[in-house]
Amino acid sequence: MFSGFDIVIPVLVILVLLVLFAGIKTVPQGYNYTVERFGRYTRTLTPGLNIIIPFIDRLGAKMNMMEQVLEVPTQEVITKDNAIVSVDGVSFFQVLNAPQAAYQVSGLQNAILNLTMTNIRSVMGSMDLDELLSNRDAINERLLRIVDEAAHPWGIKMTRVEIKDINPPQNLVESMARQMMAERDKRAQILAAEGLKAAQVLEAEGRREAAFRDAEARERAAEAEARATQMVSEAISKGDVQAINYFVAQKYTEALAQIASASNSKIIMMPLEASSLVGSLGGIGAIAKEVFGDGPSGGQRGGRTAPRPPFVRPEDNQ
Repeated sequence: MFSGFDIVIPVLVILVLLVLFAGIKTVPQGYNYTVERFGRYTRTLTPGLNIIIPFIDRLGAKMNMMEQVLEVPTQEVITKDNAIVSVDGVSFFQVLNAPQAAYQVSGLQNAILNLTMTNIRSVMGSMDLDELLSNRDAINERLLRIVDEAAHPWGIKMTRVEIKDINPPQNLVESMARQMMAERDKRAQILAAEGLKAAQVLEAEGRREAAFRDAEARERAAEAEARATQMVSEAISKGDVQAINYFVAQKYTEALAQIASASNSKIIMMPLEASSLVGSLGGIGAIAKEVFGDGPSGGQRGGRTAPRPPFVRPEDNQ
């Protein structure tokens, strides 16, 4: 039969075990637990094995210290130029101070969500639609700065705030597509005009170069003609009559060649006798023989010079 002492011993052992289990708390990695004594915050339990005073201290809030993601639902935003767009996003935050996150705000995630949505409307509502669509990085940076500053008293660090989709109305999208096509057509026309301008400039430069070369060729021909005329004049001044006969005959023959080569001339009326032309050609042949010689041995035969036939002018045969 058990005595009272035998019963008390097991009961005390059981009570001690219960007290030990009640005072030993294990905190998983990535979490912090707050400890409240009679409803007042006293300290924070970090990951690992922790001991509290049973029946006096109790666990308060169990705060997740890892980075968390929060979906921002779609909402309509009116831009500065009165365009209505649908916007959604995502935000990332991390609890840095468990007591502040637990006791400074009620409903932490709901508070962060409403704070983010309100600032999205404020930031994007102050921008034009074109600026809104082209400056998404600037919008994200501005939102992150504003929301992080507002959530700092809660012991929260906003790591990122990202805008996912910006959806203008369908009629506005169609207008933007037409505007983009018109802008591209304008650029294409500008490029075509610039190409045509460059081609015309090159063509004008080519014509200028050709005209310059033609003028240079005419100048050289005129210089050659002037030198020939000067040589003939010098020969005449020295008493050489055959030089002027050769010069006149050459011009005469060139004039006949130009008359015969005209494309609109079918019948040529020549106010001169054939004997005049034959006589002129004979004079030219005689001059050529005198200059170049009558044979392989030169212009002298037996030490004598060949006689010079007189130049027959067209007026003498009329």
